[in-house]
Amino acid sequence: MSIERELNKRSGSKCELCAATENLKVYEVLPTKKGGIDESIMACSTCIDQIETPGNEDLNHWRCLNDSMWSEHTAVQVVSWRILSRLRSAGWPQELIDQMYFDEDTLAWAQATGEGEDDENKVVHRDSNGVILEVGDSVVLIKDLKVKGSSMVAKQGTAVRNIRLDHENAEFIEGKVDGQTIVIITQYVKKI
Repeated sequence: MSIERELNKRSGSKCELCAATENLKVYEVLPTKKGGIDESIMACSTCIDQIETPGNEDLNHWRCLNDSMWSEHTAVQVVSWRILSRLRSAGWPQELIDQMYFDEDTLAWAQATGEGEDDENKVVHRDSNGVILEVGDSVVLIKDLKVKGSSMVAKQGTAVRNIRLDHENAEFIEGKVDGQTIVIITQYVKKI
């Protein structure tokens, strides 16, 4: 059974965040480990647009999270936490966050994109041109890189998709090159 069909069945053909029934799509909650239904949600185009465009949120639209944050599905909880964290300065989202409880792994997944961190403490990753990198972005290598601890050389022009960020060091990102996960220094990549 396809992921879309399974999510439609799970959600009752509704957005798992706001319960809209129009323009539904599968939204993969990054970063993923295995992919699949457990790391995806069914969401409407309005929710997806606001998730992917920080600063474009309609505060009243997200009042729906008062219900969806209690979903039995971890991916829905994670997205709810991320949006509430982004909007917490409005007051009521912080009250909802305070009611949520996650085990360590789920909280680490929710925080993986940097949501919930204060802007002055947030580590910002930038490519060689100064463009901000986000979890899940695709980059291209701008020079040949020798991979430490192996004989592999990652060639200039290699595309690295679905990157992960090191939340302690703005200089490092992770991505797969030739099936091997490697750490890449941000000054040697350009966002695609």
